[in-house]
Amino acid sequence: MTLIKSISGIRGTIGGPAGDTLNPLDIVKFTSAYATLIRKVRPNGSGKIVVGRDARISGEMVKNVVCGSLMGMGFDVVNIGLASTPTTEVAVTMEGADGGIILTASHNPRQWNALKLLGADGEFLSKADGEEVLRIAEAEAFEYADVDHLGSYREDNSYDQRHIDLVLGLDLVDVEAIRKADFSVAFDAVNSVGGVILPKLFEQLGVKHVTGLYTEPTGDFQHNPEPLEKNLGDIKALMQKGGHDIGFVVDPDVDRLALFCEDGTMYGEEYTLVTVADYILQHTPGNTVSNLSSTRALRDVTNRFPGCRYTAAAVGEVNVVTAMKATNAVIGGEGNGGVIYPAAHNGRDALVGIALILTYLAKRGMKTSELRATYPPYQIAKNRIDLTPSTDVDAILSKVKSMYEREDGVSVTDIDGVKIDFPDRWVHLRKSNTEPIIRVYSEAATMEAADEIGKKVMEVVYSFQ
Repeated sequence: MTLIKSISGIRGTIGGPAGDTLNPLDIVKFTSAYATLIRKVRPNGSGKIVVGRDARISGEMVKNVVCGSLMGMGFDVVNIGLASTPTTEVAVTMEGADGGIILTASHNPRQWNALKLLGADGEFLSKADGEEVLRIAEAEAFEYADVDHLGSYREDNSYDQRHIDLVLGLDLVDVEAIRKADFSVAFDAVNSVGGVILPKLFEQLGVKHVTGLYTEPTGDFQHNPEPLEKNLGDIKALMQKGGHDIGFVVDPDVDRLALFCEDGTMYGEEYTLVTVADYILQHTPGNTVSNLSSTRALRDVTNRFPGCRYTAAAVGEVNVVTAMKATNAVIGGEGNGGVIYPAAHNGRDALVGIALILTYLAKRGMKTSELRATYPPYQIAKNRIDLTPSTDVDAILSKVKSMYEREDGVSVTDIDGVKIDFPDRWVHLRKSNTEPIIRVYSEAATMEAADEIGKKVMEVVYSFQ
C-alpha cells in the first residue's frame, strides 16, 4: 500500500486500485473532506481556495481533479499554476482565501504526488484540523453544491513575481550589496518549479552569472530529488571545476535549500538555517527555534547573542511554527534546509534563504567555505531500528528516558520520542509515522563519534525488547 493519510494531507504513488494509491477517487474524497472542514471553520469566509502545484508528471491530472472537486463543493478556485510551496502559502494570504492545496510530494520520487493542506493563514493545518479532515474523509461526510451554487475557476500567474517582490522587500535583503559582489552562482532545480522561479529571483537580485542544472520543469527528475550529497553529484562536479562562488540546490517544491561551497564541498543542509540565523540575529536579536532532530549549532550560535534563547520543537513544520509563535522567535526552521523567517511568512522558503545568504556573503566579503568554517563543526548520523508488530515502542522509549534522566549532566526531552542531550553530543529516538521503525539521529563533533553514541543507545533499546 502506497497511500499515506496523515494530518498534513494525503500522499501516494500514482495508479493502481482505489484505496491503495493516490488515484482520482481518493483525490476527490480527500479534497471534498478538506473543503467540508474549511466551510465549517470559515462559514463566513471568502469562499476561495488557492491551488498550486510542482512540476510532477501527474500534476496536471491531480490539479484537474482537485479543482473540479473544490468547485463541486461550492468553492471558487484560484489556480496559480506551477508554483513552489512557499509561493502557494504566500498566495493564500495575499488572495484573502480560506485555504490552499499544494500538489507536491516534496522530495519523493517522480511516481509520487500529494495534497498538502493549508488554512487561511497560509500555514499547514493544525493537528486537530488535520485529524478532522481524515475523519470526514473516512465517513464520506460531505455534501456537494447544487447547480446554482457551484464554484468558479480562474487562473492567476502573477504570484511568482509577487512572492519575489515580498523577498526583495525584506529589510535584511540588500540587493545593491549582492549586485556589487558580482557573484557567480550555480543551482540545481531538479526539473521542477525551481527552474521557473529561481532564474527570475537571481536576475532581480542582481546576480548576472548563473549556471542552472535541470531547469526544465518536466517532472522527470534527473536524479533522486532529495537534496542530499549522495544525490547531487552533477552540481558537486560543476562546483569542483571552479568559477562559481556558491551552489544552491532545492527540492521539487522549493521549500528546502542546500548549499555547496566554491570548492565543491557541501556546506551541509543543517547549516543553511544556522547561517541565516547568524545573519538575522546580528540585526534583530531574538529567539530561535528548530526541531529536536536539527543540529546543536543553532543553539550555539543563538547563545552568542546576549538575551537570545533557543527552543527545540517537535519534528514537523507545524510544530516548529507553533513554537516560534509561542516564543516570539525571529528565525527558525528545520535542519533539512528549511528556513522559516516570520518577517516574510511562517513557512519554509528557499527563496528567502537564498536572498539572505547572498546578502550575508556579500556583506562579509568572504568565500562560502570561509563562512562555513565560522560555525561549530557537528556531524549527524542517521540510523534505524526495525520493529516487529508486537513491539511496544512507547514502553521502550519510556524505559530509555528513565534510564538516561538519572545520569548526571544529561538532560532528556520527551515531547517527540526521546532526545538525550549529553554535554558534547545528543541522540534522538522517535517512531516513524510512515514506517515500522524507530529513527535514531545522533550528533557529535565527528561522524564516527555521532555514529558511536547512536549505536550505543540502540543497544540499550535492543536490550529492552
